[in-house]
Amino acid sequence: MDYVVILFASYYFCELNSLSLKVVTQKSKLGGEIAIPASKSHTIRAVAVAAMAEGRSILHDPLDSADARAAFRAAQEFGARINVHGGTWAIDGTGGKINKVASFVDVANSGTSLRIFSALASLASQDITFDGDSSVRERPMTPLISALRSLGAEIKTLNDKCPFTVRGPLKGGKTTVDGISSQFVTALLFAAPLAENDTEIEVKNLHERSYVEITLDWLRRQNIVFEQKGLEWFKIKGKQKYKAFDLKIPADFSSATFALCAAAITQSEVLVKGLDFSDHQGDKKVFEYLQKMGTQVHHEKGGVRVIGKELTGMEIDMNDTPDALPALAVVGCFAKGKTRLYNVEQARLKECDRISAMTKELRRMGAKIEEFKDGLSIEYSRLSGQEVHGYHDHRMVMALAIAGMASEGKTIIDTAESVNVTYPSFFDDFKSIEARIDQIN
Repeated sequence: MDYVVILFASYYFCELNSLSLKVVTQKSKLGGEIAIPASKSHTIRAVAVAAMAEGRSILHDPLDSADARAAFRAAQEFGARINVHGGTWAIDGTGGKINKVASFVDVANSGTSLRIFSALASLASQDITFDGDSSVRERPMTPLISALRSLGAEIKTLNDKCPFTVRGPLKGGKTTVDGISSQFVTALLFAAPLAENDTEIEVKNLHERSYVEITLDWLRRQNIVFEQKGLEWFKIKGKQKYKAFDLKIPADFSSATFALCAAAITQSEVLVKGLDFSDHQGDKKVFEYLQKMGTQVHHEKGGVRVIGKELTGMEIDMNDTPDALPALAVVGCFAKGKTRLYNVEQARLKECDRISAMTKELRRMGAKIEEFKDGLSIEYSRLSGQEVHGYHDHRMVMALAIAGMASEGKTIIDTAESVNVTYPSFFDDFKSIEARIDQIN
């Protein structure tokens, strides 16, 4: 398909509806137990591997969210067949041969799906075009595009961002990739085993190391042959195959962050259920951060009991936990002294510039907060409810919602529908632990 035609056609996939859901949250005393939904990171990786595997894979309790469904649709466009039975997804894979390609793949708001599936698309001998919403169109892609080109892929793009067209086959060889987003590294690691030849990947400037560890866990589970020197160099044998699997998807520590932080700032007691602390998810460190700030954390047979106490500010290196920045910025407002969140410049490259956005919205609520290049500095503040903007960013909306649960007055947050990206049951789950939260039609 002519690239200009693709470019114009892709506008149909932009956000066309300016209406958004609003929610109002008020000061709350939380209590009870909350079950954490499945991990977005694991669900999308599972769908990608299953799509390229031989045979039928079974995913138990995957995250059924907008981002996960973006991966779901991409897998179908690659030729995988997916059947949903309650909380189980059965995926018949392609055996590594992409055999059904639509004119282009819409990843909606899912940056993870965009990076992983565009790299896998370089294994095909047909043109595959990717696009998404206005946020995805601003996500940087240059490091991944450059690496794929050096390994044999052909990529047509006007500005190294969506929309772009990928064509293979991926030949293998040597490449270097900037790891400012771990998703660039993850995408290459998933595609390389299926390349024609061996692939060597040198990684520079790696951020979010735990997410690469999650990817390596998936490769090991698949018995993929590779060598590594730390997380800075990999050699992956070519012409390998993914195999069908049967797996329960682990719960999401990134989603759990909001329940932990809400309990901490409202000085409430909440039992958090479903988490596996042997998993490599980086955001499990949030438990450690909050304990050091004064929150009580008790591991029990049924889950983790979080008891909010008086908080004290601290300095936190956020490089491995960038998704926790919005929630921890809120926590900093309720901690005595000063809290400094640093080494997390990649937070500016998410659904929005989360460093700038959290500064603006929390300051609107009365926070003493300053931004710097790679983070935030927050002093103890008394917040009051205001109308704030969610930036169509799920983690911004959820962070501002918990801020309202510890603030005087009413906090009204727009673009609240964006929680569907990773945590569709967020509002209902928080109501179940006595949060005062309501939707405004």
